[in-house]
Amino acid sequence: MSSTRTEGGRSVLSTRGVVYMHCCPAAIAPHVEWALAGVLGQPVRLQWTNQPVTPQHLRADATWLGPVGTAARLAASLRAWPMLVFEVTEDGTTASDGERLAYVPGRGFHRSMTAANGDVVVGEERLRGLLTRATGADDFRHGLADLLGSAWDAELEPYREGGAGSPVTLLPQVV
Repeated sequence: MSSTRTEGGRSVLSTRGVVYMHCCPAAIAPHVEWALAGVLGQPVRLQWTNQPVTPQHLRADATWLGPVGTAARLAASLRAWPMLVFEVTEDGTTASDGERLAYVPGRGFHRSMTAANGDVVVGEERLRGLLTRATGADDFRHGLADLLGSAWDAELEPYREGGAGSPVTLLPQVV
């Protein structure tokens, strides 16, 4: 989904995405809501549920609507708490690629372009760079796994499964 609206006399391309807050200490949950609200410009109230993978922690999913680039701003707003585990997605538009930003403590951020069906898309320049750097088949295999974010996906999968069937919050549209 994408649409265009006028803001300050210029056209702004809008899109949508999802914030997957996979694992959050309960004491940090209000701070997460404030950080998201700071990006979206409106109060945010998430529907927190227990994260079965990590007792004493919470999880929440929220869809958002806003200008292209909102996913990166949302992910950046969550950087203040390195103990969080989260993903933020942004749908592609007619003028921009979709993307997924994933954060896992100890591993850091992984950012990838995504196709309309959610598949990771690796650009030609990144593949050519890998071909240039790889010194053998194993080196190429490890490099390709890194480009695809395989290590992040492996760590995130238990958290994703823990959220199956959880409520999803619709966040206010960025104005």
